Amino acid sequence: MTATRLPSMSQTESLVMELLRGRERYGLELVDASEGELKRGSVYVILARMEEKGFVDSRQEERQEGTSGLPRRLYRATPYGRKVHGAFATLREALALKPTEAK
Repeated sequence: MTATRLPSMSQTESLVMELLRGRERYGLELVDASEGELKRGSVYVILARMEEKGFVDSRQEERQEGTSGLPRRLYRATPYGRKVHGAFATLREALALKPTEAK
């Protein structure tokens, strides 16, 4: 019998999922929205790891003609990522209960 490897989601990945709720964002926008929780030097490493896990998808933004600079990569939560995020939120909530609070 082979053991099924369950997905894992860190607190930082959970924060990214919260920030991606309902919309696409680019990496530095996530840093700004996190109010200091995410750092410029690590956000793209985190996003790459989350993309490998299937939690987020990315695409390169379409640039308008005459716009300068490189196009940004936009990230969005996948249905799988949202489902795993919800499961971990439920688990964290359950584990935070005191025995007298559990019903």
